[in-house]
Amino acid sequence: MRVLLAFDKFKHALDAPAACATAAAAIREAFPHARTDEAPLSDGGEGFCAILTHAARGKLHKHIVHGPRLKKIEAQWGEVDLAHVPPAARDLLDLPDHGHLAIIEMAQASGLGLLAPGERNPWHTTSLGTGELIGRAADAHARAILLGIGGSATNDLGLGALEAVGLEFRDANGEPIKHVTPEKFGSVARIAGEPWPHLPDLRIACDVRNPLLGPNGCTATFAPQKGMPEGDFPRLEKTVGAMAKKLCAHFDQPKTLMMEPGAGAAGGTGFGLRLACAARLVPGFGLLNAWLNLEELVQSADLVLTGEGRFDGGSLSGKAAGALAELAIKHHKRLVVIAGQVDESAAASLRSRAPAGKVALYALSTESKPDEATHRATAHRLAAKIKEVL
Repeated sequence: MRVLLAFDKFKHALDAPAACATAAAAIREAFPHARTDEAPLSDGGEGFCAILTHAARGKLHKHIVHGPRLKKIEAQWGEVDLAHVPPAARDLLDLPDHGHLAIIEMAQASGLGLLAPGERNPWHTTSLGTGELIGRAADAHARAILLGIGGSATNDLGLGALEAVGLEFRDANGEPIKHVTPEKFGSVARIAGEPWPHLPDLRIACDVRNPLLGPNGCTATFAPQKGMPEGDFPRLEKTVGAMAKKLCAHFDQPKTLMMEPGAGAAGGTGFGLRLACAARLVPGFGLLNAWLNLEELVQSADLVLTGEGRFDGGSLSGKAAGALAELAIKHHKRLVVIAGQVDESAAASLRSRAPAGKVALYALSTESKPDEATHRATAHRLAAKIKEVL
């Protein structure tokens, strides 16, 4: 029996490589002769940098940068020889086969997971640290930068990142405004400067299709989970919209770009970097598939195991575990999804796409809000569930 283990992270409990390793150990114990393939997943958030860098035999660099509330933290970025990137992934990124590619993960420097619940508030968070990593990669002469923007704590249009690489913000008296966040947007009378001329080509891995503004925009959809105070949506939406218009005017770009799919990714970071740096969005799971040869691994498997912290409707809207599950169904493979929590409507939707008995979903917990003890028990519960299921 050949088993593909392709888990995303179990948030606050297990990262993706640890989840795959736990599953592999459980299978070896239950079925010593089974062959396992491990393919940790990331939807562009936590784990994105390390997973892709290790898969391409690259190296990680660590630097001290500003976190989302300006506290100094250590963050890493990956450096990969483009010759080691699978040709399908290079083609998707539209990059040459020589030079070095920098891989940056926004969650490393500007992620929601870096903040305690009481610190989360998109009025006060910045993507500055992400820009500092971009600057480090540029100074290291990267041929191009691949940025994963999942898991951000910000709603700042990527202006913090742009501030780190050359953009300036000034008040009505011409005085500089440093560490710009949405709470300071109203004081910005003028945008000055341009991104550094030596910035390499920028690619953003992203499956989010939300526009910048409106009922499906970044503020309405994502700001509540980033700590936006109740009732603040109209004011924050207006503040972000006004600044977006100033940014369009500064770069002489049409305001219609605010409504492009993906403009609302990571609190508008997709929009800001697209506008200022001509960044190009690439499909996140499509890139992961090409980089890790996922389709080939699925086709070779007798059984596919995947999962994440919570499997719900969002999982079936482009997230890595859901996309991997659909890939298994496409190739008529037996599929088992094991998640911390499973939404029954999402489970029913997934089961309806495959022949009866081909798909099974299991939850490790029935708690609506798992506590710390539940998180600590995740590895044990995952291993036990795999043995039980198999």
